[in-house]
Amino acid sequence: MLKTKKYQFWFATGAQDLYGEDCLREVEEHSKVIVEELNKSKNLSYEVVLKPTLINQASIRRCFNEANADELCAGVITWMHTFSPAKMWILGLQEFRKPLLHLHTQFNRDIPYDTIDMDFMNLNQSAHGDREFGHMVSRLGIERKVVVGHWSEENVQKRIASWMRTAIGVIESSHVRVVRVGDNMRNVAVTEGDKVEAQVKFGWEIDAYNVTDVAEYVQAVSAADVNALTDEYYEMYDILLEGRDEKEFREHVKVQAAIELGFRKFLEENDYHAVVTNFQMLSGLKQLPGLAMQRLMADGYGFGAEGDWKTAALLRVMKIMTEGLCNGTSFMEDYTYHLEPGKEVILQSHMLEVCPSIANVKPAIKVNPLTMGNREDPARLVFTTKPGNGVACSLVDLGTRFRLIINDVTTLKQEIPMPKLPVASALWKPEPNLITGAEAWILSGGAHHTAFSLDLTSEQMVDWGAMMGIECVVIDKDTTIRSLKNELRWNKAAFR
Repeated sequence: MLKTKKYQFWFATGAQDLYGEDCLREVEEHSKVIVEELNKSKNLSYEVVLKPTLINQASIRRCFNEANADELCAGVITWMHTFSPAKMWILGLQEFRKPLLHLHTQFNRDIPYDTIDMDFMNLNQSAHGDREFGHMVSRLGIERKVVVGHWSEENVQKRIASWMRTAIGVIESSHVRVVRVGDNMRNVAVTEGDKVEAQVKFGWEIDAYNVTDVAEYVQAVSAADVNALTDEYYEMYDILLEGRDEKEFREHVKVQAAIELGFRKFLEENDYHAVVTNFQMLSGLKQLPGLAMQRLMADGYGFGAEGDWKTAALLRVMKIMTEGLCNGTSFMEDYTYHLEPGKEVILQSHMLEVCPSIANVKPAIKVNPLTMGNREDPARLVFTTKPGNGVACSLVDLGTRFRLIINDVTTLKQEIPMPKLPVASALWKPEPNLITGAEAWILSGGAHHTAFSLDLTSEQMVDWGAMMGIECVVIDKDTTIRSLKNELRWNKAAFR
């Protein structure tokens, strides 16, 4: 399983020394209590680390630069307990290079009506100090997340936790390395893109190899290792022979075991975190990688079919953001519609490669012909997808900029069986409905491939896109075609 570092988030409290040492000691104690309670909360998946109270330009600048240098620090949470003159934050903010969250809270939840005096007012003035700080961050044009509310509230803690996952997606994005096994599918537009600009914007390294380079690894896998992994498959998954000879069926499955072991070794030795394949380029492989790619995705690798490196890298980022969650994240593709009035849905699938992390049932192995690729019948995992709310995301290159299109979707329980469909599938309703959602997707230039997650929200993906400095378009329950067209016009001017 691909793992990330044990990241932490620093908690930086702003104040100043106008009110004396007693005040600063109380600020420090309040900050300590907040951090301790946040860490006790089961709502946060990552540790919050308290830093010394920041009271001048030197301490602020030092804190932010130390955060930049600390490999385990994935971002900084700021809070102004008292008034903190914002000019002293300028240099530190300008030099800061990691995600920033502005927590607009205060230590006390309620106004102590019977006892409040000016000493209390001078100490507890986050409503004042956070606005001063917020003004400077806005003036500097720095992207940040603002979370408002009392720090003890579950909703506030969950919003912080949600942002933490997005922040880690930003940090880890600069480490994503994608291997292109072959090139893009011939004559397809949407899988193309500017790989140099992708590295500038996202930090992604995208390299190309001949499929024969990886096929050598597949061919070098020992028969003993292939048999052992095949045995593991047979223990983990149901086997659907469907009239095929049992021995012949197993031989097809063993091919995918060899492909998985070979690809896995190649990816590990060369430090790649995402992979793309193309059914038009299979020299040295007996089958199009199917079950093998599904298993790699389940272990956290990004994947894109037909050379779609943008979706592969985005999927890897989303896998990172969902580490430890259980609903699943997968490569996906729009296939066909059900257009019954009032019950419109989209059938999602791919010819082989859908991640079993989104499976609603125990996956089963099938071996079926595949007209594309001109190879022997590939083995693949088949299943239906969990019902729930999720996001379908498409990253496209418009020639002058990247655009991230995010559609809120609801996956449905598949009540009607499709016994002749030999692939994994999802049935979902895009927001606000299929008619408007599909029109909005097409007007936005969305691709047929998506990175889909049942664990992430559109807010998290918008935050990720904002931190990356790219255009984001959200299609949700509030979308209308008129408003979307206006948004696209404004975005064209804003993201030149």
